[in-house]
Amino acid sequence: MRVTKKYLATAVIAAATIALAGCAPTAGGTAEPTDSGAPVKIAMLTSQTGPLAAYGEAYTAGFEAGLDYATDGTGTVDGRELEIEWADDQGNPDTAVSKAKDFIGQGYEILAGTAASGIATALAEQAEQNKILYISGPAAADAITGVNEYTFRSGRQTYQDVATAGTFIGDPAGKKVVVFAQDTAFGQGNLAGVQAVLGGQGATVEGVLVAEDATEFTPFAQQLLTAQPDLIFVAWAGASSGAMWTALQQQGVFAAVPVVTGLGDVATYGAYGDASADISFLNHYFAGAAGTDVEAAMIEHLEAAGATPDLFSPDGFVAAQMIVQAVREGGDTVDGMIDALEGWTFDSVKGEITVRAEDHAMIQPMYQAKLVQSDGSWVPELIDTIDAETVAPPIAGE
Repeated sequence: MRVTKKYLATAVIAAATIALAGCAPTAGGTAEPTDSGAPVKIAMLTSQTGPLAAYGEAYTAGFEAGLDYATDGTGTVDGRELEIEWADDQGNPDTAVSKAKDFIGQGYEILAGTAASGIATALAEQAEQNKILYISGPAAADAITGVNEYTFRSGRQTYQDVATAGTFIGDPAGKKVVVFAQDTAFGQGNLAGVQAVLGGQGATVEGVLVAEDATEFTPFAQQLLTAQPDLIFVAWAGASSGAMWTALQQQGVFAAVPVVTGLGDVATYGAYGDASADISFLNHYFAGAAGTDVEAAMIEHLEAAGATPDLFSPDGFVAAQMIVQAVREGGDTVDGMIDALEGWTFDSVKGEITVRAEDHAMIQPMYQAKLVQSDGSWVPELIDTIDAETVAPPIAGE
C-alpha cells in the first residue's frame, strides 16, 4: 500500500554535514507515464574526485556488480535498456544539486548515490520538489530516513552504527558509556548520536572531547580510566589518530574497559598501530563478513574487474538491486516505483534486507569485528553478526 505520510526525520546525525536548501524547477516526475518500451534514464551521482572519492569508487564498483547480478548479466530489465549516466558530485552539495537539476531537466526520474550526508539531504529535497525517485548511497545521516516519500537509501544509517556499538555491552540500561572524540562538529555529532541511541536505551552517556590540535593524550587516557565506564566509544579522524591510540594502549585503557570504534574502509586497517588487536569494531561490511552466495557473486565480479571489496561495495550493489526492482515492478510512474520498493524484502550481500515501508529505513544485519595479523598486515575477522531487528532504528516520526 502506498504510504503518503511525510515523515519527520530523526535528529541524530553522527557526522558533520553541510546544510543546503536547494531550489529546483518543478519538472513533474509522475505526471505522465513514460513509454513502457523506452530506455529508463537513471542518474548516478557520487564522489569521483574530492575527499570522498575512495568511497565513491567502492560504491560505483559495487553498483556495476549489483547491476550485473540483478539483470543476469544483460544490463536490461525485461528487455528494457537502462540508460545510466554517472556524474561527479565532488563532495560538494552545490555541485550535486546543480547536476541533479540538469538530470531532472533532461527527464531523468531515478537518481541515486552520494556518500556525503549533506549532499544526500539536499538531493532528497530535490526528489520531493520534482517528484522523482531518489536512492541515497553510503551517506549515514539518520535524517535521510523518513525525510519524504520519494527518498530511499541503499546503505546503513548512524543509528545502526551506534546500536551495534552498544551490543558489546549487552543491554545498555544502567551502563555507563563515555564518548571519546575531538571537539569538532564530527565529534559533537557522535556524542549526540550515542546520547540519543544508547542513552535512549537507558545508558548514562558522557563525553570527553579533546581539542582538534591536541598532541598529548596521556591526561585524557587517565580521564577515561577515572570515569570507570562500561564502554568507551571512540570517534576520531585525522593525523593525531595514531598518537591517540598509542596513548590509550600505554595507559592500560584497553585492559580496563571495552573500547569500540567503527571499522572503516580497507585503507584504514593499518592505521591503529600496536593497538589494532585491542580495539573492538562495529562494522557495516568487510569482505567475507556475510558469507552469503550473493556476497560471493559480488566479490567474484569485483575481483574480475580489478576492484577490491570494501566498506561501501554493498551500498552500490543494493542500489542496483533496488533500481531493477523499481523498474521491473513499478511500471512507468515514480508512484509505482515507490510502491514496488516499500516493504520489499530481498537477498543481498549482507543477507536478507527489508526496505521498511513506514519510513524507508534499510533493515539489515551489522557486524562486530576485530583486526588480526595475516602475512604481516592487519585484516578484519568476524566476531559476531548482529541481527537486523536488534539494531533497527525506531520508525521516523513516531
